[in-house]
Amino acid sequence: MMSQRGVWQLRKLTVSYCNWGGSSRGIRAFMESHLQTFKESNPQLEVVTELNRGQHPFLKGSYKNKNERVVSVMNMTPEDVLDCATRLRNSLGRKVVKLKTRHVTKHPSVQGTWTTDLQI
Repeated sequence: MMSQRGVWQLRKLTVSYCNWGGSSRGIRAFMESHLQTFKESNPQLEVVTELNRGQHPFLKGSYKNKNERVVSVMNMTPEDVLDCATRLRNSLGRKVVKLKTRHVTKHPSVQGTWTTDLQI
C-alpha cells in the first residue's frame, strides 16, 4: 500500500472502454466482476468509467501532484486489468528518473567504490 505521509496519491481512476470491440472484452468482464469490489475497497478513490467507441481500452490515473499515467489494457484478462488498476493505485505518480550511476550516496568515498574483485 503506497501512500505518502499517510495520504493516497491517486485521486481519480478513469476506465475507458469500447462496448463492442474485441480488445475491450477483458475490461468489460473486469467491470462486471471486479470493479465494484475495487471501488468498495478504495473509498478514497474516484472511479469513473467512460465509453470510447472504436478505441482500445485504457486505464488513466490522475494523481495529487497533477501527473497522469495511462496504461493500455488491450486484450488483457480481468485479473490482469485488476493488477494494472492496483499498480496505478499503489504508485506515487512521480516521473521515472534514470540514475546516472549505480552507486548513490550523499557522502562519496575518497577511496572509490567498494568491489569484491581483489587485484594484487
